[in-house]
Parts: sequence; structure tokens; C-alpha cells
Amino acid sequence: MEKRIYEKLSPQVTERIREDIANGTRPSFGAKSENAIRRNPNADRESVWRPAYARDVDKIMHSPYYNRYTDKTQVFSFYKNDDITRRALHVQLVSRIARSIGAALNLNLDLIEAIALGHDIGHTPFGHAGEKYISEVLQAECGRYFNHNVHSVRVLDGIFDHNLTLDTLDGIISHNGEFEMSEYFPSVMPDFETYDKMVESCYVDEQNILKIIPSTLEGCVVRVCDIIAYLGKDRQDAIKAKLTPSYSGDAGIGTVNAEIINNLEVNIIEHSYGKPYIMLDEEHYLGLKEAKRDNYEQIYKTEKISRVLDTTVKPMMQSMYMKLLRDLKEGNKSSPIFKHHIDFISENHYKAAKPYIETEPNQIVVDYMASMTDDYCTELYDFLFPNSKLHIEYHGYFEDLI
Repeated sequence: MEKRIYEKLSPQVTERIREDIANGTRPSFGAKSENAIRRNPNADRESVWRPAYARDVDKIMHSPYYNRYTDKTQVFSFYKNDDITRRALHVQLVSRIARSIGAALNLNLDLIEAIALGHDIGHTPFGHAGEKYISEVLQAECGRYFNHNVHSVRVLDGIFDHNLTLDTLDGIISHNGEFEMSEYFPSVMPDFETYDKMVESCYVDEQNILKIIPSTLEGCVVRVCDIIAYLGKDRQDAIKAKLTPSYSGDAGIGTVNAEIINNLEVNIIEHSYGKPYIMLDEEHYLGLKEAKRDNYEQIYKTEKISRVLDTTVKPMMQSMYMKLLRDLKEGNKSSPIFKHHIDFISENHYKAAKPYIETEPNQIVVDYMASMTDDYCTELYDFLFPNSKLHIEYHGYFEDLI
């Protein structure tokens, strides 16, 4: 068996943290809940037992779409295997890893949890492929782009008015787990007016999402932990899905999930404690980049995954988009877009100033499709197009026994 290497904090940093805890002198660069701002400052005031960001956690977990994480693809869409990660587990893993780092750095753990649990609530069925397919049609129809980061804050701040804090929304939209950095210096997000302009800019220029940096250290921690959470876990899942027999070479950060998580957590704490930024040293940063590149080559862009997505899921989702758009514009009240989506949103919609039905039609279709779980999406396609030859074949539970 290959020897595993689990790095440890240096004695110097370990002792400094212990002394700071004992003396009450821990550096404090985290967000302060008493400084949190909301769109409606008169509602959701914090109390001694429910601080501002803890309220955000509760709001996110009780949001109408939170349940739908359970059946949304993380990476592997076509496997009936209860041991393969779904998006519900991914957001919990991001939260747990980020909280471990945040606790050592004396950050606000409630804010970390809120950002982590909410960061993918706007994700589509079939992962990043579904995101791309929806964006292509939306761009062709009305010149706007779809991005799951942006849609996550739309779910929590537009479709459902949860009155979340600016810090939580900013951390969610800027999480961008596809873009790694060696250093994360928080940006400035002074008010909701600035935030709203940033959100809108991402709809009109698909490159703008790449330029956004979190405005809090908590957001920065979640952003890097989004990558840490999937690097090794996706490798585990690839082996379970029999996509690859094993992985070799650790790129300096470890090969298996436990190693990768431990070694990157340790390195971040080692180089970030007592500093107003989050940092990886060069070796671990380059190792993270290499491991991520390796995942793309051996998992995400393999023909076994991309072929089914592009030849089956793409035409299914894009045909569904146009059918639902026609039903909406024609006012076909028997269509699922009315019965399963608009009626549902209207019952839970808190922005009374504008009824949801008055939303631009393409946006309503996007809202509906992004909210779908994988199984619902495929079943809806079969309902809308019963004579279609397009059909997804799943890898079953008992294939290995046949």
C-alpha cells in the first residue's frame, strides 16, 4: 500500500495559536455580525442567541429549493449509486472544511456556513454541463448569460426574498470554485447598490464572474474550500463509478481525499494565521492546480462523460427550454411551467411589489429549469416529448452482477 503523508502545522504556528487562545489575543480579521447589513434593516435583527449570519444559515436551509440539492449532479449524472456524491453532500463538505480552517483563523463560522450551504443552490441539473446548455439558449434568445453563482443569489435574493446579509450574498456569488488563486485578498463591497450592479454585469458579460473576489475572509475561505472539497472526492467517485481504476502521483498535496483535505487545510492555516488574507505556499498552490488539471483530463472531459451529455442531455434540455417558453408565451395553463413552477413560486414569493408572473419569460424558464433535479428533468422531458428517441441510460445498481 502506498504510504500516505499527512502534514502537520509547524511547532511555531501551533504554539502561537495555543498562546493566543490562552491569552485571549487571537488575531481577529473576521466579519462582525453586528456590522451585517440587509436590504430591509428593520427585519431580521440579530439577538443574543441568533446572530445575523446564523439567521442566514437558517433561512438558506429552510429555503424552498434547499431540498433539491439531494438529487442534483455533482459530477456523475448517470449512475444509480448511493455512494457517489450528490450536490447536497458537496455543500456540506465545503462547509465542514471551511469551518475547520475558519475556526483556526478565528473567523465567523456562521458566515462561512451560510456561504457554503447556499453557494450552489442555483445550480442546474446535470452539473456544469446543464449550466452551459441553459446559458447557450438564454444567450441566443435574449443576449444574456446564465451562471450558477449568479443564479444562486437570484434564488435567495430575487425569487425568494430571504433578506440575507450582503456578506452572505457576496460570498455566494463570488465563490467560483473553478478558478484557483495562491492568495485571496478580500475586495470591498460597500452596499447593495454596488452589489446589484455587479450582479447585473454578470448577466451581460460572461467574463465578469471571473473578476469577482469575495469581500470577506470567510468568503475567501469558502472559495478555496470549494475546490478542496471536490478534488479528492471526485477521484473517489470516479473509482466507484469505474471510470478510472486509480490515481497515481500526488502533485505534492496527496493522492487520496483525506490527504488532500488535510494537507491543504494545514498549509492554508500555516500561511494565513494572523494575516488579513488567505494564502497557500507556492508548492501547494501549484499542486492544487496540477491535481485540478489532472481531474479535468481523467474525469470531467473524458469521452465517457461528455459524449452522453452533449449528444443526449444537451438536445433534451434545449428542446425543453423552447417548449416551456412557448407554453409560457401562449399562456398554456396546463403546462408544467405553470402548474409546477409559477404556481409554486407564487405561493412562496415574498416580493409583493411585483407578481412573479410579470418576470421576463426567458428568466422564468431559466428559473424553472435551474431548479430541477436530474430525475425531474429527465421525467419532464419524457412527459413533454413522449415520442422522442432521446433517452438517458443509467448505470444500474446491479451491473456488476450480470
